[in-house]
Amino acid sequence: MVKIIDTTFRDAHQSLLSTRLRTEDMVPIAEKMDNIGFYSMEVWGGATFDVALRYLREDPWERLRILREKIKKTKLQMLIRGQNVVGYKHYPDDVVIEFVNVAHKNGIDIFRVFDALNDVRNMEIAIKTAKKAGAEVQGAISYTTGPVFTPEYYLKLAEQLIELDVDYITIKDMAGLLTPNFAYELVKDIKNTYGIAVNVHTHSTSGMAVATYLKAVEAGADYIDTAISPLAFGTAQPGVQIVNYVLPENVIANINMELVYEIEDYLRELIETKYKRYLRHEAIRVNPDVLRHHIPGGMFSNLLSQLTDMNALDRLGEVLKEIPNVRQDLGYPPLVTPTSQIVGTQAVLNVLFGRYKKITNETKNYIRGLYGRAPAPINSELQKIAIGDEKPITTRPAAILKPMMEECRERAKNKNIKTTEDLLSFCLFPQIAEEFFELRERGELKPVDNTKLKGTIYRMHINGETYEVGVEEIKS
Repeated sequence: MVKIIDTTFRDAHQSLLSTRLRTEDMVPIAEKMDNIGFYSMEVWGGATFDVALRYLREDPWERLRILREKIKKTKLQMLIRGQNVVGYKHYPDDVVIEFVNVAHKNGIDIFRVFDALNDVRNMEIAIKTAKKAGAEVQGAISYTTGPVFTPEYYLKLAEQLIELDVDYITIKDMAGLLTPNFAYELVKDIKNTYGIAVNVHTHSTSGMAVATYLKAVEAGADYIDTAISPLAFGTAQPGVQIVNYVLPENVIANINMELVYEIEDYLRELIETKYKRYLRHEAIRVNPDVLRHHIPGGMFSNLLSQLTDMNALDRLGEVLKEIPNVRQDLGYPPLVTPTSQIVGTQAVLNVLFGRYKKITNETKNYIRGLYGRAPAPINSELQKIAIGDEKPITTRPAAILKPMMEECRERAKNKNIKTTEDLLSFCLFPQIAEEFFELRERGELKPVDNTKLKGTIYRMHINGETYEVGVEEIKS
């Protein structure tokens, strides 16, 4: 029997609705969701923390507590970016430890821990802390393709995660690149070699996802991730309605499809009346181009928007060819936050200004080793151009960071911070959190109207994750 992990309240709306699903629209169906029979529900983490504070003007911790109160039988889980926590840079160990412990106390039963570079050193603190707290841990492999990403590579990575005592391995396919046949072989190899349970997570970007799940289940996958359509498919996970129909009878454990259809009706009406403006065409269509240049459909459309605004749309073909080159030069990083942004931005600069004539600070820090260990060697000529004779670090990146919690406490004085949860929000996103606390104190928390934001704002759909970012000139 394969168990279902539902992503409707996290990855699904993050992928399709720019993470805009509000808590008030989750509450009416939360108890029904609890009675469907899912093994767990992913309801927190990823971009939901940032977007709740920045745009929805909701306290993400309060959302978690509300859902925990409504969902009593089903385990709640979150996606945590290892040492990045729910942010976009490495945080010191004391912040990671405090965050994991407080998240567990507020209702998280399962932590899905991943790292953009598959550098297990960046996952170690989060995994060990969650295990010590008594939570389940999914050790997540960021799946991608390239010359170094062999079955042996993934087996070795699984072994490293198992050595950290994870409860099961998650194959996290962010861009929908996992083919049915490779899924079958990888699941089978991991289970036969290590005897550990395997979870498969994919996105429907390329159109292969349902077939991939079918073969993964045939190979013995213990868990698969689905969402409830219409918050499914496209750049999100496959809909549980179709997956339930496609898989052999009695393979899926104890799913109440009548409740699923009731929630489907609710979501369809909700999207039509409240969220339709966030549901973009490129997010819901199949994009086979991802199989050629490994760029998810939303990232492709974002490149179109950026190049159009820069009067350089005629250079799109060059950018598409340059992205794989930059990825190769940087040691084949998986394209997931934050490496997808690093590679994409550098490729655009290379095309517009000449190869590595302008190098972003993020690219330089990546080459310095501040994001972790690249899967393959970095191009030595690029390294020389970017950082000269400077030696990249070889230690765990967070090991060179100073503890931060006490400093945060000092800076947080007189900033309307009332709880440990508030303090963590401030540590992770100081400017956004400070503004949020001020508005909360004045009773003026209202969702941000993006049409009134100043500057150039891009909505970026990257590997199933959606971000809204302001773009300013990069100076060398």
